[in-house]
Amino acid sequence: MNPTRRDFFKITTVGGAAAAVFGFDLKPAFAQLRTLKIARASETRSTCPYCSVSCGVIIYTIGDRAKNVTPQVVHVEGDPDHPINRGTLCPKGASLEQDILNERRLLKPQVRRPGGTDWEDISWDDALNEIAAKVKKTRDDTFIERDAAGHTVNRCESIAWTGGCTDTNEFNYLVVKSMRALGVVHLENQARV
Repeated sequence: MNPTRRDFFKITTVGGAAAAVFGFDLKPAFAQLRTLKIARASETRSTCPYCSVSCGVIIYTIGDRAKNVTPQVVHVEGDPDHPINRGTLCPKGASLEQDILNERRLLKPQVRRPGGTDWEDISWDDALNEIAAKVKKTRDDTFIERDAAGHTVNRCESIAWTGGCTDTNEFNYLVVKSMRALGVVHLENQARV
């Protein structure tokens, strides 16, 4: 059957008349249509973590804010009030909800020991202690007090720090102070905004 445009209008007119005659109430359908999935959600403004542009995003979550309840992310969109992106997002930023809700997302620190082939979960305390021990050992083994000309330089060229676009100015201030205290000279931040 190949209906024409005229046939389509006839069928829809007859269908609409039948719905009116037999008493189909379309108000609940229209009411459901107007309810948005973010109507009951809480808005949280954040920054996209992908590149150094630092686009603003709004993350919508549903949850009753009880102490032991994890809110559920239902939607992520660009922030129209943000001066950088004005509500637009690139494809990576637009897929941010899928990264938050991914069942393969890591929630614990993992380590693969030298010579090992598998990753093992460790606690946050163990991860921080191992990182601190390795930083101290690297600094102690490679610290340079004097250069070739005999000038005092007090630097560590074997450790580097790279910051991300979601780091705050306060966090970056503390990082630079900490790294300079260790003698680190290779510092970079992804977001030069």
